[in-house]
Amino acid sequence: MPRPLPRCGAGGSMEEFVQQLLNGLTVGSGYALVALGYTMVYGVLKLINFAHGDLFMLGTYLAVSMAVSCLGAGLASPWVVLPIIFLTSMGLVGVAGVLIERTAYRPLRGAGHLAPVVSALGAAVVIQNAVMLAYGANYQVFPEGLVPEARWIVAGMNIPVLRVAMLVLSLILMAILYLFIQRTTVGAAIRATSLDHDTARLMGIDINRIIMLVFLIGPALGAASGIMIGLYYRQVYFTMGWIYGLKAFTAAILGGIGNIPGAMVGGMILGLFETLAAGYISSAWKDAFAFVLLIAILVLRPTGLLGERVVEKL
Repeated sequence: MPRPLPRCGAGGSMEEFVQQLLNGLTVGSGYALVALGYTMVYGVLKLINFAHGDLFMLGTYLAVSMAVSCLGAGLASPWVVLPIIFLTSMGLVGVAGVLIERTAYRPLRGAGHLAPVVSALGAAVVIQNAVMLAYGANYQVFPEGLVPEARWIVAGMNIPVLRVAMLVLSLILMAILYLFIQRTTVGAAIRATSLDHDTARLMGIDINRIIMLVFLIGPALGAASGIMIGLYYRQVYFTMGWIYGLKAFTAAILGGIGNIPGAMVGGMILGLFETLAAGYISSAWKDAFAFVLLIAILVLRPTGLLGERVVEKL
């Protein structure tokens, strides 16, 4: 996620505090996009897709390859290159998510809870090692000049345009997903499937197609988040899916696993809490703060902030 700002200290100004808030929202929006993949899969299958973080990582590597290819073909305008990078990488990662569902999860759908979890972990290891073998263990770097280093000076605050663009794009993608789920017929089918598979089948809903769509949308959103993170840092590594996936999973739990608005809220809260704690207390404990918050939520409200207590059918 975006680099944490320098520690403000007790005497930090209002400008520094506002910058920390902006940074936290940007961090949180990235967590939220990845968390949506976890929560959508759990909503329809009651399965934690542990390969989701590595699909996020795969999106960053595909984006690097696309960026190098576009620049090598003479395409230098960010207005041309960036849409190609986003659309291609999101599409390919979405297809990868569907393939994983067909090969690693669907054959084990009736095999209880443990077998799909083991299969998910195996899929994560396969993706991570495949990327390492294809690209090498060293960092991969985005080409220079792909994103302008523009900054805005607002009320004495130095605000990178890229950070604002990341936040705005993340919010747009989340809004589109929310409207899709709430306002469309397919979205109603997804909600029905998440409530009861048997009843959804009686209503004429193709359960397999809905699950396939969920595994297409979730990884595609994760890829979009990975591309933005890669563009901000300009370098990616093959193990990055583990830590970012774990943070996004924490955000999903925080908001209420299986709850789409909860994943969005949980990501934002986690990003704000982590960034403010790192800025005003210690950046060395940044990751620890995130999991302390998770433990507190699990103790005080195990279903998450927006989760509802339900009775599991046996």
